Amino acid sequence: MYRRSIGLAVGAFLSFSGAANAATAFSFSTNGPDGLMGVLSRPESPGLDEHEIGDDFILPTETLLTSATFTGLMTNGGTPGQVRVEIYRVFPLDSTSPPSGNVPVRTNSPSDVEFADRDTATNNLHFTTTTLAASFNVANSVVNGIHPSPNQTTQGEGPVAGAEVEFSTTFDTPFDLPAGHYFFVPQVQTVGAGSEFLWLSAPKPIIPPGTPLAVDLQTWTRNTALDPDWLRVGTDIVGPINGVTPTFNAAFTLSGTAVPVPTSLKLGGPLLLLLSGCLVLRSRQRRTA
Repeated sequence: MYRRSIGLAVGAFLSFSGAANAATAFSFSTNGPDGLMGVLSRPESPGLDEHEIGDDFILPTETLLTSATFTGLMTNGGTPGQVRVEIYRVFPLDSTSPPSGNVPVRTNSPSDVEFADRDTATNNLHFTTTTLAASFNVANSVVNGIHPSPNQTTQGEGPVAGAEVEFSTTFDTPFDLPAGHYFFVPQVQTVGAGSEFLWLSAPKPIIPPGTPLAVDLQTWTRNTALDPDWLRVGTDIVGPINGVTPTFNAAFTLSGTAVPVPTSLKLGGPLLLLLSGCLVLRSRQRRTA
């Protein structure tokens, strides 16, 4: 009788924990472009150094990221070649600390090295594009003006125009990320003489229908010469203009599946108490038999 009771109790518990542990959809958005800033982002290729720009997102629990979109300018009639997405954690994780001192600050920057990546070059990412506007203008840009301290502030490189293109990427191997604060870093290699991809800014702070963040960090960028350090696009590179220092987000969305903490772990204590109680009863039954 008691053996059967233990089996029924465990079965009921596992049935409950499995139902309670159902995965839920995850999504995040910073909204579409606001026309204020475009920043060069590309992987390294023959004759061209690497440029990276990152914007942050937060995962409250372990999450499988399966897809993302990001929107940028394709200048001078360029078309996309290689597309790469990198995930960075927040400094000082994955970093040398203390830092080099070549930039004003590393607090809240991406780490020195990436945490994970997906890339068309390694066949674990594929993408499609949608042209949202044949001609789109941004008020300011960061392309070549990335310099270590004390010469980091340039006020930007001025307006740029190009085709506004949304990239929809699918991660053939999803990113499996634990809960934490991360930076999303997309890169596009363009095909066409003089063409570049500039990731477009989005409103900061994030406004509906975007996904507000309790801690919303600004965008950071670097090139090969600055690596492993990063500069803040607004605070460091653009700097104050007429007494106002702008800060920027970047236009992207994320989709995936949030995986809750297994209920069996949360309820492990109650399960052990239940089993202990059953075993005690079984022991007493044997002594009185």
